[in-house]
Amino acid sequence: MTTLREQDWRAGFKLLHEVASAADGADALAEAAVQSLPALVASEITTLSVCDLKSGHRAVIGTPKDAIGAEDRECFDRYFREHPLVRYHADLRGPLACRISDLVPFSRFRHTGLYSDYYRRIGIDHAVALPIHVDDRTLISFVLNRRGRDFGERERERLDLVGPLLSRCYLQARALDETRSLLARQGLDAPLLDARRVTRREAEVLQWLAAGKTDREIAALLSCSHRTVQKHLQRIYEKLGVETRTAAVMRALGRGVQ
Repeated sequence: MTTLREQDWRAGFKLLHEVASAADGADALAEAAVQSLPALVASEITTLSVCDLKSGHRAVIGTPKDAIGAEDRECFDRYFREHPLVRYHADLRGPLACRISDLVPFSRFRHTGLYSDYYRRIGIDHAVALPIHVDDRTLISFVLNRRGRDFGERERERLDLVGPLLSRCYLQARALDETRSLLARQGLDAPLLDARRVTRREAEVLQWLAAGKTDREIAALLSCSHRTVQKHLQRIYEKLGVETRTAAVMRALGRGVQ
């Protein structure tokens, strides 16, 4: 049974609004989230943790910015494979926020090398991780850390409240970054396409169009039907104010009629 109250829901919606309003790409969203999350759940060090499950390396975006230095990150990586939260969310695919103490009693955890060499080093006793994406290669989580008092059940539920939408916002922001990178490599005018509200899938269609692919080739590349590609093209023409494939490509390249 949930312990959440009306004020928890209000705090959750406030955080999501702040993050969505501030975000322009994945890094900007991460920065906004790590700044806002401590208002939802008290945390002394808050990070977006991106774990490469193949290499055993973790990258972080966090606040305070100098809380986890290069040597600290190297120390964490030495214990990467045995970290309880990494194993729970990556190996068991646990979908919800989880505390270290949910998996290992603190009385036992404090005697581990991970605690002695890493957590004690950065002045932290307890951590809770909110996973927002996991696949065979990558685990991405927001992680809140503090000393002294462990995270409570209501605090964990607060994180689960915002988790699904926070995940969706982050993945959409990352997809936007990938699309902009794709457009830049192809030479397409990303700001113009942003202004015309061209979607990620429409931008992908444009990218292959600029590469000289036919409708059927684009359909095969995007794993969709020929008819779907034609619908995307029609919307692209309308948004860019053109009538032909060539004009759409020229406009997207920044060389079309104004």
